Amino acid sequence: MTTLNPARRDEIAARHPAVLDRPVRQRFRIPLIAGGLALYVVYCWWFFAIGHVLGTANWGIAGTYLADWVSYEVRPEVTIHADGSMELGYPRFSPLGPNAEPDWVEIERGTMTRTVPAARVAAKTDEKPASMGFMGAGGSVGGTAAAAGADATATREEEVVRRAKIILNSSTSVEVLPSRVTVEHGGERLAVDIGGGTARAEGALPGWAVQKEPGGKITVSFGLSGWGEIEADDVTIRRRFPGWVNFLFDTNSPFHGRPLPEVFSLVTSGERIDPTRSNLALAWDNILYNGEWQHLDVWTKLLQTIVMAFVGTLFAMLLAFPLSFLAARNITRSRLSNQVTKRLFDFLRSVDMLIWALFFTRAFGPGPLAGMSAIFFTDTGTLGKLYSEALENIDDRQREGVKSVGAAPVAVQRFGVLPQVLPLFASQALYFWESNTRSATIIGAVGAGGIGLKLWEAMRTNSDWENVAYMVLLILAVVFVFDGISNALRSRLMGRPAH
Repeated sequence: MTTLNPARRDEIAARHPAVLDRPVRQRFRIPLIAGGLALYVVYCWWFFAIGHVLGTANWGIAGTYLADWVSYEVRPEVTIHADGSMELGYPRFSPLGPNAEPDWVEIERGTMTRTVPAARVAAKTDEKPASMGFMGAGGSVGGTAAAAGADATATREEEVVRRAKIILNSSTSVEVLPSRVTVEHGGERLAVDIGGGTARAEGALPGWAVQKEPGGKITVSFGLSGWGEIEADDVTIRRRFPGWVNFLFDTNSPFHGRPLPEVFSLVTSGERIDPTRSNLALAWDNILYNGEWQHLDVWTKLLQTIVMAFVGTLFAMLLAFPLSFLAARNITRSRLSNQVTKRLFDFLRSVDMLIWALFFTRAFGPGPLAGMSAIFFTDTGTLGKLYSEALENIDDRQREGVKSVGAAPVAVQRFGVLPQVLPLFASQALYFWESNTRSATIIGAVGAGGIGLKLWEAMRTNSDWENVAYMVLLILAVVFVFDGISNALRSRLMGRPAH
C-alpha cells in the first residue's frame, strides 16, 4: 500500500474536491438514515403501545382459534338437579348426531323416586290426571281447574345418571358425581365440591384451572385435548379431535359414520337405500346439501366471486380504453378533454373499493351486482390513469411514420399507437383481474355477495372456524390458479417466457 505525500494529496484534492472533502451530509448519510429509522421504530412502538398490546394479549385464545381451524369439538354436558339426579346430553347440532354414545364417556345409571308434575306423569303413561279433567274432582270451569292441574304433582321411578366419567386422553379425565367433580390432568388432581349452589375447590388450584371469584365457575384447560367449565349445577366438557368432522356426509345422511370402503361398495354395487334414485345420486346429493359444510352454497358463492371479479374488471377495461385516449395529451389536443377525463379518473379511484361496495349495497341491496359495480368504478379510474400514462409515453416516430403516408386518423391510432400499448394494456387488465379475485372476497363481507359474505357469517358465529379454514383454502386455491393463468398470459403478451 502506497502512502500519498502531502503534495500529491493536495494535487488530487484540487482536481477532485468531491472525493476527499465530501460534505458532512454525505459522509454521515448512512449513520443518519440508520438513526432516523431507529427513532421511527421507537416512536411507533410508543405511539401504538405495541409493548402493552403484546403484554396484555390473550395468547391462549389465539391458540384456541388456530386449533379450531383444524379440529372440532364434542361437548358432553352433565346437568345436576336439586334432588341429586343428573342428566347427560349433547348440543342439538352435535357432530356425533342424535343418540350419541361415545366410548370415551362412561355412564352409570340407576333409578330413583322423583317428584314431578302430574302432567309429566300423564304424558309418560298416556293417562289424564283427574285434576286436569273438564269437571274433575275439585275442578271447575275456568282458571281454577287449570291452576289445580298446574300445581298437581306425583311421584314415580325414573332412570337417572348416577355417575359420569369423561376421558379426554390417557392422563386426563373428568368424573362427575351429584355433589363432587374430580379432574385428573397431567398427574395432578383437582377435587371440586358442587353442593349448596357453589363450586369450591379442595386445596389450591393447579396451573391449568382458573376461578375468577370464590364459589363461581371453574375453567379447566387441557391444551390440545380440550377444556371444560365446572359450575354448581352444570359441568360442560369440550373434547377436541383433529380433522374436519362430517365433511362429506352430515349426521342426517344414511352414509354418515360409515367407512369409505363401505360407502364405495354401497355406491357401486349395493342395494338402493332410496328406491327413487341410485346410491350414487343419493351420495352426491348428500354431499352437496351437507347441512354442516354447505358445499353447494360455498361453491356457488365462490363462483359468484370469480364472475364478479371478471365482469367488473372486463367492463372497467372496456370503458377505460377509449377514455384513456381522451386523457392522453399527445393523442387528444384538447386541454379541456384531458383535464375532465383525468379528474374523472381521480374521482373514481380516490374512493376505495370497499366504500363503493357499501354505497352500492345500499343502492341495489346485497348481492353480486353491488360487488361488480364497486370493482367497475374503482378499476375504471385506475386503469384509465395507467392507460393514459402509457399512451403519453409512446414513441411518436412510429405514429408519425404512419401519418406521413396519408393514413386516416383512425388508421394512425390503429397502426401507430395500439401495437405499442396493447400488450401493456392487456397485461395490466390481467393483473387487475387476478387482484380483484382477492378484493371481491373482502367487499363481499360488507354485503356485496360472493364467498366473502359467507366467510363473514361463519366468522361471526365464533364457533365455525373449521368452515372458515375450508373457505380460506378454497380462496387460496382459486388465487393460485388465477395467478398462474395471469402470469402465463402476460408473459405471452409481453413476448417473455413464462416462469
